[in-house]
Order: sequence, then C-alpha cells, then structure tokens
Amino acid sequence: MKIRIKDNTVRYRLAQDEVTNLVKNGATWSKCQFGKGELIYGIVATDNDAISCSFDGNKITTKVPKPLLVNWDTDERVGFDEKTDDLYLLIEKDWQCLKPRANEDESDLYVNPQA
Repeated sequence: MKIRIKDNTVRYRLAQDEVTNLVKNGATWSKCQFGKGELIYGIVATDNDAISCSFDGNKITTKVPKPLLVNWDTDERVGFDEKTDDLYLLIEKDWQCLKPRANEDESDLYVNPQA
C-alpha cells in the first residue's frame, strides 16, 4: 500500500491483494521502518457514514464505511474520497505504470486502462 501525504491531503493506493484483504477481512495495514521507529498506516472498515482519518502516536488509521467496500475488489470503481474539515482523503486502486521502473514490483497492481 502506498501513502502520499501533501499538506492536508492523504492519498492511498492499494494493490489487488490489499483491496481484497480490506473487502474480505475489514482491514489492511502497512508500515515503514525509520531506524528504530516505524510509521504504521492502514485502512479499516467502519459502521460510520463517512471516510475519516486519525493520527495517534505512530499510526495513521483511515476508516471507510462498509457499504463503500462492498464488491470493490471485483467492480470497476477506481476508488472513493472524502473532504473533511481538516483533510482531503482519497483511496484508490493502484495501477501499473505505463513504463516499467527499476526496483519496483508491479505484479500485484491493477492493469493500467491506458496500456
């Protein structure tokens, strides 16, 4: 799972196995090691009505309403977004690049529709 943070925008891009895990199990998590510390970030299904995000210690948790996740692993929707008072949140399926890049495994990414 990729996360991009710019100012007050948080964008997630999920590989196929991560989308499947989120839909079937209600959560998907990743982490990035920074020396002895780590940043943990993930998306979890919720009964809430809107997408929301919280930051606690070293963990970013984004909550997505369960109805948005129904069949997301098998349908054509690319993703969904939410504008809160503080943040713009965007969650998308991750596509393969049009030009291969060194040191990047794209085998579990979605086929780019422009390919």
